[in-house]
Amino acid sequence: MEFICEWCGKAADKSLDTVYWELPDGSRAIEITDTPAVSCKDCGMVYQTEEVTKEIEDQLFLIDTKPIGKIISFEDLMARPRLLKRNYFDFSS
Repeated sequence: MEFICEWCGKAADKSLDTVYWELPDGSRAIEITDTPAVSCKDCGMVYQTEEVTKEIEDQLFLIDTKPIGKIISFEDLMARPRLLKRNYFDFSS
C-alpha cells in the first residue's frame, strides 16, 4: 500500500515510531513504542494517521490505565482488556 504524505503530498512509507500520549484523566503522559506511523523521506514528517490516533484514544479511554507503566508498546496497549466494548461517548461515527 502506498502512502501519500499529508504534509507535502509526496510518496511516504509505513513505519513505526515512538509517541507520547496524555492519559484521558490528565494524570500523566506515557510513551507508546512501535506505534504505526507514516514517514516521509521528502519533507521529513513522521506522523500517525487519524485511524491510529483514534485507536489509541479509544483504547486509553476504555481500559484501566492505572497499571500501565511509563512505557508500553502499541501492541501491548491494544491487547489490554477493555472495560467497555466501545467508546459510547464518541458520536463521530
